[in-house]
Amino acid sequence: MEDNDETKKSKQKTAVICGYPISIFFIVVNEFCERFSYYGMRAVLVLYFKYFLKWDDDFSTTIYHTFVALCYLTPILGAIVADSWLGKFKTIVYLSIVYTLGQVVMAISAIHDLTDANMDGTPDNMTLHVALSMVGLILIALGTGGIKPCVAAFGGDQFLDHQEKQRSTFFSIFYLSINAGSLLSTVITPILRAQECGINTKQSCYPLAFGVPAALMVVALVVFILGSRMYIKTPPQGNIMVKVCTCIGFAIKNRFRHRSPQYPKREHWMDWSDEKYDKLLIAQVKMVLKVLFLYIPLPMFWALFDQQGSRWTLQATIMDGNFGFLTIQPDQMQTVNPILILIMVPVMDSAIYPLIAKCNLNFSPLKRMTVGMLFAALAFVAAALVQLQIDQTMPIFPSSTESQVKYINMMSTPLDVKAGNNNFTLKPFTAKEDYLTFGSPFALLLGPNASYPIAIEEGNRSTSVIVQEGTRPTPITFSDTTSKPEQGANAIRFFNGFSMTLNMTWGDQSFGNIPTNDMSTYVLIPQGVAQYQIKNALGSVCDYKQELGFGSSYTIVIPPTFNFGSTCEQILIPVVDIKPNIIHMAWQIPQYFLMTIGEVVFSVTGLEFSYSQAPSNMKSVLQAGWLLTVAVGNIVVLIIAEAATLEDQWAEYILFASLLVLVCFIFAFMAYFYTYIDPAKIEAEFAHKEPEEEEKKRKRKSVDVSRKSSHSRSEKDEETLQTKI
Repeated sequence: MEDNDETKKSKQKTAVICGYPISIFFIVVNEFCERFSYYGMRAVLVLYFKYFLKWDDDFSTTIYHTFVALCYLTPILGAIVADSWLGKFKTIVYLSIVYTLGQVVMAISAIHDLTDANMDGTPDNMTLHVALSMVGLILIALGTGGIKPCVAAFGGDQFLDHQEKQRSTFFSIFYLSINAGSLLSTVITPILRAQECGINTKQSCYPLAFGVPAALMVVALVVFILGSRMYIKTPPQGNIMVKVCTCIGFAIKNRFRHRSPQYPKREHWMDWSDEKYDKLLIAQVKMVLKVLFLYIPLPMFWALFDQQGSRWTLQATIMDGNFGFLTIQPDQMQTVNPILILIMVPVMDSAIYPLIAKCNLNFSPLKRMTVGMLFAALAFVAAALVQLQIDQTMPIFPSSTESQVKYINMMSTPLDVKAGNNNFTLKPFTAKEDYLTFGSPFALLLGPNASYPIAIEEGNRSTSVIVQEGTRPTPITFSDTTSKPEQGANAIRFFNGFSMTLNMTWGDQSFGNIPTNDMSTYVLIPQGVAQYQIKNALGSVCDYKQELGFGSSYTIVIPPTFNFGSTCEQILIPVVDIKPNIIHMAWQIPQYFLMTIGEVVFSVTGLEFSYSQAPSNMKSVLQAGWLLTVAVGNIVVLIIAEAATLEDQWAEYILFASLLVLVCFIFAFMAYFYTYIDPAKIEAEFAHKEPEEEEKKRKRKSVDVSRKSSHSRSEKDEETLQTKI
């Protein structure tokens, strides 16, 4: 009672500006910073797994979706803690501290110099980095999930009863702050990741990409605490979710106890709880269970939706992100979703839905959700089509039992070559365009008196440079890269066919001093115009520029005819080992567009439907159930990704699309038999009946007491009698 008095007093003292409590500005800023922190960290997470922790695509996807699932499981815990013990304010503060620690630990885990004792650019103790990462992600999941159900509700508590209009506007601003934080972070943190940093070696700056979100979370916590004196802090009043669960548990337990045929059946299995709970609560639980039953197929939608941050981001890493006026990082493509949401929500509400209504079509909420699921399935079909195009441009690397060889003629005369069963002619200072694949040792013939037995190196790619030694051509073999360069970089190396040792550099990176007829090591160079410098011991310099795309590999050949001068760069011969990515990232926009339409039609409508069908005091229960479908959806991804073991990524996309279509038909069937209700009307009927029910219970209790005083029965007999009554 004292707590309620304190709440009323604080409501009367709340400072107001432009009709709004000042306290909500602290809450909105807090939410913006927290969403920036979460989505910024999540945007680069799957690439951190792949390129820093060196996990493969499947395992990176598995851990990513495990983390997302945990983020959507913990809100239930946060709601119970806030409503039953700590209250919303303390829950937000305490879990925000946990959240901040998690972000800081993630930033520390990404510092490659932390365990790089030999200064070679590779962490010596990867186990420590993995352990720190997992601890950080668990703390973040507890923090972000725990405060998720509290912040919006805490903001709503700041308004008085007569400020209904301002409260509605607040929730719109609150939603806008979520999207603004998400949009900005998914633009900024990939840019930070693309920077190079480090003490001993320069690498992708994951510490900065995680550090900025950590700093924003510190800001979020400080801002929220600064508004402490201005908040209306309602005390915990018991969690309705706990009441619902105990009511359901009692009904199941009581029904099991009375499973014998001698007990009469009841209209609904929840009616077995009316010995302990009032009929209004039971009716409300029935309404909730009716909606939760419809939630059963929904996780499949989220299984597809949340792969935007995993599979689709990994797909973008092998695409061309050059948009001319700017270069898009793979993890920045996720910004297409929030941008399209800001466009599509008003378009759907103000144009599409009214148009459908004018056509007298019954486009009910459940039908909208069905259509949304179909759009998500179409998005994955589009992703599969893009993947098929990508696969056609990808190099075919040798299997574990094969070897591939490319030939370069460094002689001044044409050369007839016979490699195994392959016959071809190489012009002077040219290379064969494609690699030849061999499954067994073969003979290499380079003309009369020039035959060489070649043993294959299984699973290896190599370049055989044919040079003139004396009077006969001689092959010199060098190992090539057997995978696409990571993170869209380009693997570049030089072959020196000149008559003296040369030094090649790119910026501050050196290819080394390369002797005659020798090859340099690979240097990874980002997309753009690369400027190389070739020097000899006499100080002569040749500048060479090369336009690079994404994910290519080149061997730049310096022929024997090379000379230093104004035309030196025209003499160099770039040989393509791996072609650059040629499928543009813009081809992902259709799949993002379809997925966003699906999200707007499915998610927004689903929340609206749940709110309209929920009892007045149980909307939070359905909100928790909705978040639970997101968690289960991410678990579904783990199960399917691990169980399917499909070699082709496009096939996995089609599998997910097919499963969602199947689930969509099941949901449509369930929705067909659903009857829409008016919870307020049902609650009003029970409120009217409540005095009569209380009177009946009182009379029944007095009869039971009188019977107990006049008759001595065993506990078992008494329980049977009570049930029958």
